[in-house]
Amino acid sequence: MQQVKVVAIIQARMGSTRLPGKVLRDLEGETVLARVVNRLRRTHLIGELLVATTDRPADDVIVAECRRCSVPVCRGDEQDVLDRYYRAAQLVKAEVVVRITADCPLIDAEIADKTVAAFLEARPDYASNVLIRTYPRGLDTEVMSFDALARVWREARKPYEREHVTPYIYEHPADFRLVAVTGDADHSAHRWTVDTPEDLEFVRKIYAQLRDSATFSWRDVLDLFDREPELMALNRFVVQKSLHES
Repeated sequence: MQQVKVVAIIQARMGSTRLPGKVLRDLEGETVLARVVNRLRRTHLIGELLVATTDRPADDVIVAECRRCSVPVCRGDEQDVLDRYYRAAQLVKAEVVVRITADCPLIDAEIADKTVAAFLEARPDYASNVLIRTYPRGLDTEVMSFDALARVWREARKPYEREHVTPYIYEHPADFRLVAVTGDADHSAHRWTVDTPEDLEFVRKIYAQLRDSATFSWRDVLDLFDREPELMALNRFVVQKSLHES
């Protein structure tokens, strides 16, 4: 397999509407962002990590946290996240870009590597585990070529296409080569991302129960649910925001 430069770009900002400052909330002694960074460092196929935050003064604290975590950071437009991603990828000369959001502290190295491996094997424009959801929401991994990202950056015009980076790709399947990465069973009903106080309570409970926070896997979380099914009720009624909501 030809070696290419694979860079995970983690988007992070303080200005969440439903849970402001969520990416710097405490999660068993570390910030949510630090948990994401440390869990991605366990991957084998991602060569570099980079945090893409905004140029707003409110996000200076994210830059400080990135320094504490020894992860590079790039700053750009708050609303045009696509432009922020493109310029970050351009800066580090990424050939393959992995999109991760900083509100997913249960992100799983195995699943991230599986998605990157599918991309590297098939060499499409885009591969992800969200085209056909079988994994819990919060383990989302999207992989694209820099060329595909550059094309989207040039062509996408709608505000939600700029804010969410990848919709232009999967909403134009005739124009891009797509690969869906799926699991053996459907666990898509699970919500493991952090966007509300209920979500934060949920992941805090998981981290409190699974003490080896750097290494526990998504299967360990499922096993925990078998032992303590009441945990799943903590954020069961949270409604996922649509792409068209800010």
